[in-house]
Amino acid sequence: MFTSNDPGNLKRGRLHYLPVVPGRMEFAEDVRKTILAERPQVVAVELPATLESPFLRAVERLPELSVILYSAKPDETVYVPVEITDPFVEAIRSAQEIGAEIFFVDPDVGDRPHLSDLYPDSYAVRRLGRWAYVERYRIHPQQSSFELQRHAGGIAWKLQSCDPLAEVLVVISLNLLDPVLDAMQQPQAEPLARVRREGVQVLNLHPECLAEILVEFPFIQSVYEARRYGIARQERESAHPPSDVNYAEGVLKLLTQTVEPPEKDLEAIVARSARHVDWNGGEDSERAAFDTPELAIPTPPERFRFMDRQRLIFRLFAEAERHYEKSTREKLAHWQRRLFSRYSRNLALMGKTLVAGLFDQSVAARSIVDDNFAWELWDLGASHLHQKASSDLMTVNISGEELWLNMKRIRLRRRLPREKARIRPLGLKGRKKEKFPGEWAKDFDGQGICSYPPEDIVLENYGLFLKKKGKSLLSEERSHTEPFSTSLLDGIDIRETLRNWHEGRLYVRQFQKISGEVGAVVVIFDEDRENRYPWQMTWLGEHSQESDMAFYSTDPYEQLVGPGITRAEYGGFLLSYPPRRMMDVWHDPDYVFAESKSETLLLAALDYTLERFVVYVAARPPRSVFKTVASRLGRKIIYIPIGQLSPVSLKKIRAVHVLDGHDKRPNAKDYIW
Repeated sequence: MFTSNDPGNLKRGRLHYLPVVPGRMEFAEDVRKTILAERPQVVAVELPATLESPFLRAVERLPELSVILYSAKPDETVYVPVEITDPFVEAIRSAQEIGAEIFFVDPDVGDRPHLSDLYPDSYAVRRLGRWAYVERYRIHPQQSSFELQRHAGGIAWKLQSCDPLAEVLVVISLNLLDPVLDAMQQPQAEPLARVRREGVQVLNLHPECLAEILVEFPFIQSVYEARRYGIARQERESAHPPSDVNYAEGVLKLLTQTVEPPEKDLEAIVARSARHVDWNGGEDSERAAFDTPELAIPTPPERFRFMDRQRLIFRLFAEAERHYEKSTREKLAHWQRRLFSRYSRNLALMGKTLVAGLFDQSVAARSIVDDNFAWELWDLGASHLHQKASSDLMTVNISGEELWLNMKRIRLRRRLPREKARIRPLGLKGRKKEKFPGEWAKDFDGQGICSYPPEDIVLENYGLFLKKKGKSLLSEERSHTEPFSTSLLDGIDIRETLRNWHEGRLYVRQFQKISGEVGAVVVIFDEDRENRYPWQMTWLGEHSQESDMAFYSTDPYEQLVGPGITRAEYGGFLLSYPPRRMMDVWHDPDYVFAESKSETLLLAALDYTLERFVVYVAARPPRSVFKTVASRLGRKIIYIPIGQLSPVSLKKIRAVHVLDGHDKRPNAKDYIW
């Protein structure tokens, strides 16, 4: 028998009503769970009977998405996207899997009744439960009208004509539930409805338009399909699947892979998301163990687990952050992640939802980080794993304005590292490229490497700037303010004067002169706890105006930019003046107690400086033990947070080019940017 344990059971005789919100993932999962668990003989869906053949054709193409197109009036075209996460589409797919009869019950009587399609955010289902959500919605019934009664009567007539001996699951929109229940209380006559509709087309959707026209953005639908595919595969296997890992050659192979995918390959990204999204339902111990390969295989219906939309969005954010770091070499700070969550939450609340959609997430990403990160987030969210521009059907690119009213726009301007665009004379050639792979590598043997002098000049100038800034900060720390009496000292303190304006007195400031100079500068971009900067080098100054330098960076041999010319990125460096005194700091036994590369550079700076002060620029100050070391050596560390410096200036000095000999310097300008 067809039974239900739901507290809000809507079973009426042989009919079981399952109210849904069209297009929403949470209700699609509920539909699939119910059909797989109860296995009804007939599944009735609220879809037009005149579109039955096109709908079945579109469902057959899934996971490739389609749109059904037809003309309702001479000057009106109707587009019906067929989505993976639509509960009506899911009802058809699940019914086909269990061999149930599919019944289209929506009468094509012309214009549909004007019903409110505003529902509470479907994410509430994951917190309240489906039936609590339905009952709270039904507290405020729809206003009755003749068009609504006619439409509900047509659906009721269809349901009353079903097989009287069959158990029927009725998947119906939540806003039509009560009118249909009322209409089922009495026999209905066959409505004057359209029997056939001519000119109906099933078309393939272009991948670029999916994010604009779908209810659920494409990334969610891709992850849902990956999850659904796993469940369907397990059901086709025996009740006791083999323990061999080959059993999961489909989804499991993707879920457990660790190789980094190509940038444009969504398969591994979707698989990682399908694996790491926190699934509701089941015991906590099972959820905690879900990351193991054995439990990564989707569970059968009796232990059905649900996707958590919020966790999935967190996963999307993490993947976008990974792509952003790869393309721009910049990392997000923890405060940016926190502000993104808060801002996207506020945008969702303004839109009367619980979880922000892809558009609001992109707005928050652009506002908190930049356009590049917003682009990465939008690009991933708008990507569908299975959709292709070419298909056996004609492909159409539909704009959002053709389907929805009051569309919002966002303009993203990507700013990637490149040459500044200039008007160039006709015939001017671009940058030189290799004639064949490996041409430039032949000119690099690494026996006599050297730096690029223009970069050295920029770096030395920035080092001088940091020395002056360090002394000025130390001077400000030792300054004091007092009321004006007989001398203006070093000038009027405007801030203190305004703060005590009620006293009617002037305040003046005196700066204490600092004895001593800055002899070494240490700049740490990344402390490199994960060994992302393996190349360590010590360079001596070539002339009296150039400092000795020790640094760690990315491997320059991985990025050839010219014949005998490589490019790397500093993780941190040390400048010490005067030159020609520094030994190899990376193999010096005196620095063996340093816990990181940044600490090695700081110890070397304290050791080699001839002046009293050492400037240390980093995201966080050095350990307190270094104050003791500095005081014993008669030195003092001036800490400057790297966040106080211009990120534009830091970008200019972070790249380093390594040349294979002095003979490469004359031609290096043609390859270095």
